[in-house]
Amino acid sequence: MAKRALMLIADGLGDRPIAELSGKTPLEYASTPNLDKLAAAGICGMMDPIAPGIRAGSDTAHLALLGYDPHQYYTGRGPFEAMGVGLEVKGGDLAFRCNFATIDGQGIIVDRRAGRIDTGTADLAKALDGMKLPGGITAYFKESTAHRAGLVLHGQNLSDQISDTIDPHADGKPIGKAEPLMPDAQSSADAINTFVRESIRILADHPVNRDRKARGLNPANVILPRGAGMTPHVPHFTERWGFGGGAVVEVGLIRGIARYVGLELFDAPGSTGGSDTDELSIARTALVAASQYPFVLVNLKGPDLGGHDGDYQLKIQMIEKFDRLCAAIAASLTPDDYIAVLGDHSTPCSVKDHSGDPLPIIIHGSGVRTDDVTSYGERSCARGGLGRINGMDLLNILSQFIDKQEKFGA
Repeated sequence: MAKRALMLIADGLGDRPIAELSGKTPLEYASTPNLDKLAAAGICGMMDPIAPGIRAGSDTAHLALLGYDPHQYYTGRGPFEAMGVGLEVKGGDLAFRCNFATIDGQGIIVDRRAGRIDTGTADLAKALDGMKLPGGITAYFKESTAHRAGLVLHGQNLSDQISDTIDPHADGKPIGKAEPLMPDAQSSADAINTFVRESIRILADHPVNRDRKARGLNPANVILPRGAGMTPHVPHFTERWGFGGGAVVEVGLIRGIARYVGLELFDAPGSTGGSDTDELSIARTALVAASQYPFVLVNLKGPDLGGHDGDYQLKIQMIEKFDRLCAAIAASLTPDDYIAVLGDHSTPCSVKDHSGDPLPIIIHGSGVRTDDVTSYGERSCARGGLGRINGMDLLNILSQFIDKQEKFGA
């Protein structure tokens, strides 16, 4: 059988010491016997997804991990989010990632995630999809997981040179307004501002929201777009690396990146992107993908949720799910297969957002130069033989292990 490589990512994995955990990070505190076993049998180190100290987004981090320089190919999160939810994104389109959110009667944001709404969003999205906007622009809108959604504006002379100020990124603040950053972006700013105003009008008395209010839940009565981006040209993964790949990922953004670069998406039954996700289903699906491709990307969203909520207990719980996921995959691989275990960025519970802290990484497989690390954690892996690497280098390392590289030079 040909050699294969799997990149197993715990989203938002990295953290900082927490006093309530006796000064340990959630990863250091969690029970991770399987990850520790992989660390002891592999080579460990630390990784900066983009560069030391850079607070990587999930989108820019995954582009880098797949070997695409985000400084060259990243034009905004919107196009990837939109593709991830199944919207078609064409050259010249303007795309956004969005939240279903809750506002009060004065336009103040009560809840940017509408109570983490998880039902009824398809019906809400249908009420907005196909909206006609000024300047002959059409809005295509589709729900993603939980409170997330994607939006594509299709029309002439669109521009992403608009301010990202509609969403104030905090509860208790009023909805903002998109402003043009150059004169020829005025029509794009007008279009997205109109879409937000119309979303308030259309969703105000939608049956889904009437039901939510009757049950004491926050209604999803406004759409907050952000991350405007024009569609970039990205070389196909096979063109970039000389081999194909698959992806098993949970959220629309990473699905969009995988789809955009040409990885085949494999859907895992029971994969929700939340705390109740079925990690063993994800593992089984990853093995199906690995039976068809020499490279597979896997992303478990859960640890990032705990980080953003400042909930270290949830983060520990999700890291332990990741431990079981990695064990199920490792148990079914051959000695010629390689696993990289890592996060895409750090989301410390004390920060409740992404930070520039480096991430622990394991590379496991036949012939790796094992080191003295025996546990998987931020401080233990810092002593590993891999040293401190850049995320852009990871697929170079993996592809040479699976004999997918041409020699550079004589």
